[in-house]
Amino acid sequence: MSQLRPDQLAAHLKQNLLPVYFVHGDEPLQVAECTDLIRAAARQQGYTDRQVFSVERGFDWESLRAAADSLSLFSEQRILELRMPNGKPGDKGGRALRGYTDQLPADTLLLITSGKLEPAARRSKWVQSLESAGASIAVWPIDAGQLPAWINRRMRDKGLQPDAEAVQILADRVEGNLMACAQEIEKLCLLQEPGPVNASTVEDAVVRSARYDVFGLVDAALLGQVARSQKMLSGLRAEGIEPTVVLWALSRELRSLASMAAELKKSVAITQVLAAARVWDKRKAAVTAALQRISHNKTQSLLRRCGQLDRVIKGRAPGSSWDELLQLTLQIAGVRLVESR
Repeated sequence: MSQLRPDQLAAHLKQNLLPVYFVHGDEPLQVAECTDLIRAAARQQGYTDRQVFSVERGFDWESLRAAADSLSLFSEQRILELRMPNGKPGDKGGRALRGYTDQLPADTLLLITSGKLEPAARRSKWVQSLESAGASIAVWPIDAGQLPAWINRRMRDKGLQPDAEAVQILADRVEGNLMACAQEIEKLCLLQEPGPVNASTVEDAVVRSARYDVFGLVDAALLGQVARSQKMLSGLRAEGIEPTVVLWALSRELRSLASMAAELKKSVAITQVLAAARVWDKRKAAVTAALQRISHNKTQSLLRRCGQLDRVIKGRAPGSSWDELLQLTLQIAGVRLVESR
C-alpha cells in the first residue's frame, strides 16, 4: 500500500484494514486524530483486544515479537500499538520491525506512532518494510497560509458556517497551534447553535472567555489606553495568567508592528500595509493608532526589551516579571519612561 495522506485515511478505512499502519509527524492533533480513526475502524471490524508498548531507553524489542507470537486468550482480533516518540528505533528496533513484517501474525493490527522522521529514516529499510506490509501516514504541520482553510473546513464539519473574518480572527489568535484551535472550536460548538458564525460571535464566545484576556490587553495598549491597560494587566495577574503568556502576546504584536512599520518607511500606503498583514477590520483602528505613535526604531527597542523580559521571567536576569511587563505595556501605550541609572 505504501503511503497515505491524512485526508485519504477516512475513505481508506471503510475498506478492509491493512495489517500495519505507521503514523508519523510532529503535529500532535493530526497524529492523534489519525490514530483515533484507525482504532475506531479496527473496533468496528472486531479488533477488541489492545496492547500498548512505549519505546523508551532500554526498551525490550523482543516483547513486541513475543506479543505477536502469543495468542489472545479468547482468540480475538487485536491491536498492538507501538509508540515511538523520537522515530529512532535503533539497529535492534529496526531489525525487530523488519522481522515483524516478514512474519505478520494473524488477526493482528500493528499501529505505530512516531515523531517526525529524518530524511535518512524515511529511506531506511525498516520504514520500507512497514510501508510494504501496510501503510504509512506522514503528518505535516499546517502553515499560516493553509490554516484559515483548515479552520473553515473543521468548523463546517461541526455544523458551523463561519464568515471569512471569523475564521481569520481564530487563525490569528491560535498562531498555528492546531490543538488550541480545535479546543476553541469545540467551545464554540457548546456556546453556539449550528449555523452562521460571524466575527462578533467568535470574539464574544471564544476569545473573550476570561474577564481579562491577553488580546484585550494588547488592543488597549495599541490604542494608547493607559489606565485600561494597567487595569487589564492587574486583572490577568489576579486570574493567575502566566507572565510568559502575556509576554508572548505583546512580543507577537510588536513583531507584526515592526514588519508593518518597515513597510511604512518605504512610503507604502497604510491601507496596503494593513491589507498585506491581514489585519482584520475590528483591529485596524488599534493597529493604525500604534503605527502612528511607534516608529520602526522604537519597535526594535521594545523587542529588545522583550528579550530582556524573557530572561527575567526565566530567572536568568534580576527583576520582577510583572513590574517589567507593566513597563513594557505602558511603553507600547505611549508612556515615556525615565529609566534610573
